[in-house]
Amino acid sequence: MTTEERIPTRLGDGSLLTLTRSQMQADIEAGVEAAVKRAHVPPLTAAEADHLLDICASRARFSSVDLGTEVVLSIDGTGGQLVAGRQGDLLTFEQYLGADIVELYHMDYSFKAVKTVLPFERQSLKNAQQALTVPVQYGAMPDLGRYSRPDGPIANWSELLPLGRIAEARAAQEEAAEMAAHDITFVAEGVWEAGADGIDLDTSGAAGDADLLAALTATREIRGRCPDMGIEMGMASEMVLGMHGELEWQGARLAGLWPHQQVKLAAAAGATVFGPAVNVNSTKSLPWNLARTLTLCKPCCEESQIPVHMNVGMGVGGVPMAVRAPVDAVSRAARACVDILKVDGL
Repeated sequence: MTTEERIPTRLGDGSLLTLTRSQMQADIEAGVEAAVKRAHVPPLTAAEADHLLDICASRARFSSVDLGTEVVLSIDGTGGQLVAGRQGDLLTFEQYLGADIVELYHMDYSFKAVKTVLPFERQSLKNAQQALTVPVQYGAMPDLGRYSRPDGPIANWSELLPLGRIAEARAAQEEAAEMAAHDITFVAEGVWEAGADGIDLDTSGAAGDADLLAALTATREIRGRCPDMGIEMGMASEMVLGMHGELEWQGARLAGLWPHQQVKLAAAAGATVFGPAVNVNSTKSLPWNLARTLTLCKPCCEESQIPVHMNVGMGVGGVPMAVRAPVDAVSRAARACVDILKVDGL
């Protein structure tokens, strides 16, 4: 009796795991099934599942797309004073790491915080634009929680909800969403005047449906005030949490939206790039997580009228939840998104 070869792969937490090809195939089937059951989307085709299996079962250290099928890399968080100051970091990502779009950001990464230091950020952005060739965006999060007490002026809905004060919690979220949309628009106008090529509303929906409402409202306002500005809307998770539960955008209820539904609202609001995000299960294998991610996002990529740049970073898009994600897992996730989803960028 021949023992089936065991192949190195990863768990969702980045730790090393060995599986046989048959076990990987079973995990892919289970990941597809999990996505279909939750989001009511079509499964991957047999050919797509087989190709994903080939990607995952390869013993190569690094997996890559074919020549001629490369996609745009719009990388957030590229100017964070981690190596050589913010401008130096941007140059490193442009000239050494091959980023096609870079992003200047403040370490707080919240539009509420950035508003208070906007003049300094505008100067930093102008300096960066004089040194770089690739487009430079400015990025931050809507970060709705910053507007609730004790950090902000509004009642904390996370404290009100457990007490059963539902109406008050909903009203607080609506008020916070208005404030957040104003701050996002204020910052976007400021950096646009300073020469930004675009604005990145990163991790939209992180605090639930009111957080996404703020992002959509701001996007529509920015598109009206800065018609030529690029607007990238990156999501926080595969499904919008209903922290409010009754909020709508153009007649669509925001709570419970999946990527193929999210992208339509983002495009209607005026976004030029959409970044779907699917959180990984750290206890499941890389093949399982990738299969679930691809299944959830395939309708999004097929139906989108704007470019889709898949979020493939720490803990999303099949990439393990690790501070320094292993390159074998990252490269397989990126290749699978390009080969199977036909994404416009990563």
